[in-house]
Amino acid sequence: MNSFLPIFIDDQSSIHPQKTEKTQPMKTEQQLQPEPAVFLQTVSVALAQLKQRLQQNYERAYPDLREIVHLVLDEEETKAWELSLFPHLLLPDLVEAHIAKLNLQPAPTRYANVVVPHDFTKIDTHQPAFALCG
Repeated sequence: MNSFLPIFIDDQSSIHPQKTEKTQPMKTEQQLQPEPAVFLQTVSVALAQLKQRLQQNYERAYPDLREIVHLVLDEEETKAWELSLFPHLLLPDLVEAHIAKLNLQPAPTRYANVVVPHDFTKIDTHQPAFALCG
């Protein structure tokens, strides 16, 4: 009768760890981690472009309020930077809320129809496809 006896191997590596030089990350890991300055520069450029588009849209909607639009954009840009490292994601909503406080309507944008929300109330009536394999 054969019995199963486990064989344990202890390599002792956890008891006597090898002394190695300071470990260095792989070159690929170093390349994948962007420099903070590059990240901030990229976000700053994106924010400046967005701010310019918002300014054009609001000045087109309210040509007599150029100075006020400029002040609102500057104030909300500062607030967006205080709230997040991704201020370009917050700026449009902050500006829209500020404009609403001034009893003005949000400026229409050319990009309003780019993102179409999904209609979750619609029920799909598609029949599932299946095949019988025999």
